Amino acid sequence: MPLKPLTIRLWVLRILAAVIMLQTLYFKFTGAEESVYIFSSLGIEPWGRILTAILELIASILILWPRTTGIGALLAMCLMGGAILSHLAILGIDVMNDGGQLFIYALIVFIASSGLVFSYGNQLLKLIRKKKKRKEKQIVQLEPEE
Repeated sequence: MPLKPLTIRLWVLRILAAVIMLQTLYFKFTGAEESVYIFSSLGIEPWGRILTAILELIASILILWPRTTGIGALLAMCLMGGAILSHLAILGIDVMNDGGQLFIYALIVFIASSGLVFSYGNQLLKLIRKKKKRKEKQIVQLEPEE
C-alpha cells in the first residue's frame, strides 16, 4: 500500500526537525566552544545549555513517536522561538562567524514544528480535554455526599 503524499510530507517535517535538534545535542552536552559562548552571552551557562539540550532531546523523541508528535512539535516550537528571539535580541544572526547557520537551523525547526503543530493539533486538544475531565472528576469526588 503506497504512502499518501500528506503522510510523506509530515514524516519529512518530523525527520527534519528531529535531526536538526539531535545533531546539535553533541555540541551542547560536550560544552563545545560555540555552545558555551552562546549560553554565556545569554547568562545561563551551564545549566541553560544542559536544560536546553535535554528539552531538545525530549522534543525530538516526542516528534518521532506518532502518538506524541503534536506535543513534541509544540515543545520544539517554544524552544526554537526562544532561540530565534535570542538571536534577534542578543546574539545576532551570525554567531562566531557561523554565517547565520544556527539561526537558519532554528528557523527551519520552528517552521517544521509549526506545520506539525497545525497538523497534529488534535493530539494537543485531546490532551487538554483529558486533563480537564480528570480535574472535573477529582472535583466531583472531593464534594461531600448529601
